Amino acid sequence: MRKQSTGEALTWGYSKENGPDSWHTSYPIAKGNNQSPVAILSKDVFKDPALLPWFTGYDPGAAKNIRNTGKTLRIAFDDTFDRSVLRGGPLPGIYRLRQLHIHWGSTSDKGSEHVVDAKRHAGEIHLVHWNSSYSNYADALRKTDGVATIAILMEVGKNPKPEMKRIIEEIDAIKTKGKEAPFLNFDPSILFPQNRSYYTYQGSFTTPPCEECVTWIVMKEPISVDEQQMLKLRSLSSNSAEDPHCPLQDNWRPLQPLNNRMIRSTCQ
Repeated sequence: MRKQSTGEALTWGYSKENGPDSWHTSYPIAKGNNQSPVAILSKDVFKDPALLPWFTGYDPGAAKNIRNTGKTLRIAFDDTFDRSVLRGGPLPGIYRLRQLHIHWGSTSDKGSEHVVDAKRHAGEIHLVHWNSSYSNYADALRKTDGVATIAILMEVGKNPKPEMKRIIEEIDAIKTKGKEAPFLNFDPSILFPQNRSYYTYQGSFTTPPCEECVTWIVMKEPISVDEQQMLKLRSLSSNSAEDPHCPLQDNWRPLQPLNNRMIRSTCQ
């Protein structure tokens, strides 16, 4: 069981002093063999005929709130029963949606965590689900098939996805760390790219404690955002309201070694 004192919870971040290079000192698994994110080279990916399409059934009523955690923007969903679920693809069962969060850079040539064919995107959206065959989320974190995360890469383009607007509109309500606002009636599947083909591999959370319990579903097709939307994300502060504004940006973890893992993709 992992307990964390408030002091310890504050020790990690993305600055030189407490950034990803030092996470392993408090969280040894961060140096494990199955860490994320990784570089994906499409020519080396195993095209697996056994991989199925994946499906989501999300209840918009499960969306609860949007929060500035000081490390990211996070939207929480009600996961007390199989209300918003992910199934199929590489997964053995039904996974419940727990939260969505975003990683982004200080400029639009960086910000994503996964890198595909040497290209780093402006940002990356993660939808975190847990395997409902386990008794609760904490229990799922201890199992190798406990969590499934869909990663959607964001690139700056001419035709931004209008659906991002709903999230961007709430940013003024959560400008500083710890600020939270109701975020109701939201179906995150509107953020998915048209093409549902994906890469998948076994990895970890990209934030401490970096538990190695995640089946990644990385969407091949990025979604389009515009520079104004990225600027809005960068306008968040990683400090609370009492402290000086400190831009919340570059909240991405560098690439981790693939080691002996196989990245698979659908055949199409």
